[in-house]
Amino acid sequence: MSPSRSEADTQFDPLRPSDHADADGRPADVSPPVLGAVGWMRWAWRQLTSMRSALLLLLLLAIAAVPGSLFPQRGADPNGVIQWERTNPEAFPLADAVGLFDVYASPWFSAIYLLLFASLIGCVIPRARHHYKALRALPPRTPARLSRLADYREARLPGNTTNSAAESIDLAESLLRAGGYRVQRYDGRDSSSVSAERGYLRETGNLIFHVALIGVLGSVAIGGSFAYTGQRVVVEGTTFVNALSDYSSFDAGRFIDGTKLAPYSLSLDDFRVSYQLPGAPGAGQAGDFAADVTVRRPGTDDLAASVVVNYPITVEGDRIYLLGNGYAPTLTVRDASGEIVYNESQPFLPQDSNMTSLGIIKIPDGMPEQLGLVGFFYPTKGVLPSGAFTSIYPDVVDPILTFNVFSGDLGIDDGTPRSVYTLDVAGLTQRTGGDTGSDSLELTLGETVDLPNGWGTITWESAGDAEPVKRFASLQIQNDPSSGWVLAFSMLATAGLFAGLLVPRRRVWVRARPNGDGVHVEYAGLARGEDPTLARAVADFASRHAEKYRGSLGEGEPR
Repeated sequence: MSPSRSEADTQFDPLRPSDHADADGRPADVSPPVLGAVGWMRWAWRQLTSMRSALLLLLLLAIAAVPGSLFPQRGADPNGVIQWERTNPEAFPLADAVGLFDVYASPWFSAIYLLLFASLIGCVIPRARHHYKALRALPPRTPARLSRLADYREARLPGNTTNSAAESIDLAESLLRAGGYRVQRYDGRDSSSVSAERGYLRETGNLIFHVALIGVLGSVAIGGSFAYTGQRVVVEGTTFVNALSDYSSFDAGRFIDGTKLAPYSLSLDDFRVSYQLPGAPGAGQAGDFAADVTVRRPGTDDLAASVVVNYPITVEGDRIYLLGNGYAPTLTVRDASGEIVYNESQPFLPQDSNMTSLGIIKIPDGMPEQLGLVGFFYPTKGVLPSGAFTSIYPDVVDPILTFNVFSGDLGIDDGTPRSVYTLDVAGLTQRTGGDTGSDSLELTLGETVDLPNGWGTITWESAGDAEPVKRFASLQIQNDPSSGWVLAFSMLATAGLFAGLLVPRRRVWVRARPNGDGVHVEYAGLARGEDPTLARAVADFASRHAEKYRGSLGEGEPR
């Protein structure tokens, strides 16, 4: 029995190597190579430093930054975090555990950030080395058959000698050089040619963009270690001192401990705000906000300035922003014997656009028990159908204050930090309002009312005839030494991006040879990437070259 054709091919095919997979007629066992630890590390590095990985990580970083704009961040809006916790008590522990309130300091955001940093460096270094070699290399030799290129033109010019062909190429070389091309002559026995290329600025722009992006990431990472942001609520007539102990909240970088802050103080002289009048379009909407402040620094004259929304002032390298504002009623609490145990202008935080405001008064000493008062301030009193008060206009027209009084342990004596804007009523005894059977305390401007159980009185003091209720400004003090570098690298990245997108990279060749009674000239171009204007550029160059050459030697029509 003779072997089948396939068996015969397998056994006698002289072109098939003996170690072929089916050399003996059966598929051989093929084992993949063993990479080992070093091989797997090399493979992982190549994957990380690929352009695809860099783009993916950049997309992931943008997506990871989204929660930072959806959730209040502790560094920028600590009060917003407290309010979010109060509004969403069940979801807050999980959201806090995954870092949604500290997005930019969370481990997962930092991991994406560092991987992108490493990926960009791994991409840029080999590309920069390759680009440097390309810049030093000569333009490539003229192809033997230019007519095979898509963007091709030819012309017959006067002159039928080798010198005439060389002169036409001399002219083409000068025109190309004037057009910003790198040129190189390649002359043969029967023809002369010039090779030209330009557009390396495109790759240079791409490299600049990536290097600048690395610079932005590095500036943010390094600068963030030396930056700090703090918030402070300043009431009219009071002074803020730039010391760690005087901040309401302070978020510092890794290498900032708050002991070397710039020495200055800031006093809020006046807070100016205007509202649209009732009956006018947009009634009640705020117009201009301005906090008039006086800055005092050692060894210099006092500086008067106005802090306006989106227009911060700069003091000793600190940028001071106006974040918010509200009312700070001046309250005096006396005990049963008439001794003052509390006298402050307490900021009340706005709850709606008509400045209905919530405030907390804590009296830890001077009373039979510690007292906590939860108050609401209504600049212009209105009454809802339910009988509850509301504010119907944000300016002070018909103001009223209401308080619910709680007594018990305020949790201050155990040393645990407590917010002055919240009161944990769990474990406290409510003395007025609610189901106590006693009405909430109600005060009009200048009025005094009694506290429950004969413990004393509370008085709402007038701040003056011009402004009976003081206002406060919420200021953010920010110092970021990297901001200038970030701006510079961002501008550099933008310039590189435009260069990479708008500068075409192309090659142009011109060859001339004597042919009969004239010189046959060929023009061709080749684009590196998309270049929709290349055909027109080759045609325009051919026309200009032929026209200039004809002007000195005779007539000829490109075709």
